[in-house]
Amino acid sequence: MDFNDNYIRRRSYVSRREKQRRRQKIVLILLIILAVFVLLGAIGAGFYFHSKKDFHDISKDSGYVAQVAPTGSSIQLSTEAVMTTDTPLNRLLAEAQKLADTYDYDGAIKLLKSDESYKEDSSVLDMIEEYEEIKSTLVRIDPKEVTHVFFHTLIMDNAKAFDGDHDSAGYNQVMTTKSEFLKILEQMYNRGYVLVKMHDLAYETTDENGNVKFVEGDILLPPDKKAFVMSQDDVCYYEYMEDDGFATRMIVGEDGKPTCEMILDDGTVSIGAYDLVPLLEDFITEHPDFSYKGARAVIAFTGYQGILGYRTDPEYKDSNPYYEEDCQTAREVAQCLRDNGWELASHSWGHINFTDRDLSSVKTDSDKWEARVESLIGETDIILYPFGADIGDWKLYTTANEKFNYLYKLGFRYFCNVDGNQHWVQIGDKFMRQGRRNLDGYRMYYDLPETNPEKTYLDDLFDVTSVFDPDRPTPVPPM
Repeated sequence: MDFNDNYIRRRSYVSRREKQRRRQKIVLILLIILAVFVLLGAIGAGFYFHSKKDFHDISKDSGYVAQVAPTGSSIQLSTEAVMTTDTPLNRLLAEAQKLADTYDYDGAIKLLKSDESYKEDSSVLDMIEEYEEIKSTLVRIDPKEVTHVFFHTLIMDNAKAFDGDHDSAGYNQVMTTKSEFLKILEQMYNRGYVLVKMHDLAYETTDENGNVKFVEGDILLPPDKKAFVMSQDDVCYYEYMEDDGFATRMIVGEDGKPTCEMILDDGTVSIGAYDLVPLLEDFITEHPDFSYKGARAVIAFTGYQGILGYRTDPEYKDSNPYYEEDCQTAREVAQCLRDNGWELASHSWGHINFTDRDLSSVKTDSDKWEARVESLIGETDIILYPFGADIGDWKLYTTANEKFNYLYKLGFRYFCNVDGNQHWVQIGDKFMRQGRRNLDGYRMYYDLPETNPEKTYLDDLFDVTSVFDPDRPTPVPPM
């Protein structure tokens, strides 16, 4: 069966499911109405006979089968539970659908088959059949055609960031505002982009002869979807950013997910979505099909002023009375990020230029990063070069490159520069390299039609005119 046959078959299948969904919705509404009437009648009878009978268990075991539809289809799924649907079977179906929403059909099928109580249930068997049907329409993406976008710390208060002080020009160049970020997410989502992990693009494995090598990953998506990687640099909340409209540090929220603190004008500390991490978490919660199997972004740290807003570098031992406590909290937040699907990376210890620095300087800085940052966040195999300054040209790294040898010895396997192409991916025997695209004030301003009609750098991602924040001072200074 060719792709067109699969597509037609899928659409007819969706149509059948849509009709079934309408029928079941009608049945559900009638059941709810009936339950309401029964409840009201029971309450009335209770008053009439002065009965003290409790009606909390009425209809407790009644329910309906959760609706299923292909992720990315025209049918919008809902797994919100109501009183009449909270049964073990429906909870199982809902958990399977959560996996399917992130394109993990194998995981969903495995979950359904693992429950001995319901593995022969017709609704479970129907769902498995439907997932198998959807799987047959998926297409393997080419890892070498995956774009990678990146941001710095997001501006939460434009008035403070663009107040004309000595840092304003830099913020205008390399930062992105909250408004811009959310519009970018929405437009990329509407264009079919799906966030994937770098480790899913390619990974290190051992062949039958015991040789360690890199191989391409197998990411399967619907034919109308496009994979991309996202990263954020300098997630440290530097001292110079205080009072300039940024989050102040990252914490573990009450829900177990990473979130941020921000100091308000009156000095109070507010907890909320004040940077990329919690904003992206919220967006994926609302749009689970924006993430492939739970993927999140790559979060990169320097170390010279600590990480995540905590002054954890040893240079702060004497000046920070909470030094040990901050180190422990930073460890916990870093683990929270990992537990929630985020990948962690080096951005060097001192934000150095790897192209210009000699081997000795690269070693010194990398050793500091390993001792002072990796010791807090755990083993890390991704490095995002500051300034995009790579240790080599476009050719494959070789063992003749001493900087590469040293970074490889420290455990790095993924190396990212900054590149102007839509995608630039290089997979060698021992590593993967990827170019990243900056989505900041500088890049957007110089891609506006009125600034440069010939520029089309961002057209594949979003409409820059509708995204560009009108609060930005213009012209944005050139780099």
